[in-house]
Amino acid sequence: MRSVTIVGKELRGRPWTPGQHIRVAFRDLSDPTNLLSPYLLNSMRDYSLADYDPENGIYQLVVMAHDGDGPGAKWMRSVQPGDAVVVGPPEGKFAIAPDARQVLLVGEETSFAAFSAMLGALPAGCDAQVVVEAESTADHLDLPDTATVIRVQRDGRPASPSFALEDAVRALPLPEQGVEVYLAGEARTIQRVRRHLINDLGYSRRAIHTKPFRAPGKRGLD
Repeated sequence: MRSVTIVGKELRGRPWTPGQHIRVAFRDLSDPTNLLSPYLLNSMRDYSLADYDPENGIYQLVVMAHDGDGPGAKWMRSVQPGDAVVVGPPEGKFAIAPDARQVLLVGEETSFAAFSAMLGALPAGCDAQVVVEAESTADHLDLPDTATVIRVQRDGRPASPSFALEDAVRALPLPEQGVEVYLAGEARTIQRVRRHLINDLGYSRRAIHTKPFRAPGKRGLD
């Protein structure tokens, strides 16, 4: 995991709902010739904000650095203090509803930033339960103590998809209704968990919010 702080006066005063992401561009988008490229999608990646200081214009990212060949993976491995970067404003709808009373968050390493921000801004009276997966116990990051957190490990088993995370959710004594669910992380894993909640437990599709952060081999999520 790498922590990256992005600072700029242009970042001050932007609206943000914890759970939202920013878009990072790996080319100069002020150059109109770059905007005409048919491969523009492969020059940008989305990252959840772990924290945002609007007064001072500071974005805080916590990102899993892996060995992929995508532009985001390469940037995360090479970025150094003082590097310039082009970023967009906070956006997206992956955020806990202000009237939520019971929530379940399920994800792996790539969900740490989003979940940390969301748990730090829980609605008053909201009961939260989290199931989060990492490769080993040493790879887990701290999360706010506003929720009951269940930590599971792959211990060398495949991460795409992860059966360890699915098995942990299946073992939970979940209520039949009234839960807002937020699934984030590896695309195939969260789809398996989503199917379990809908097909086996009868959860409404509208109560399940998904955010695929990575899918090995898929452009934009590599």
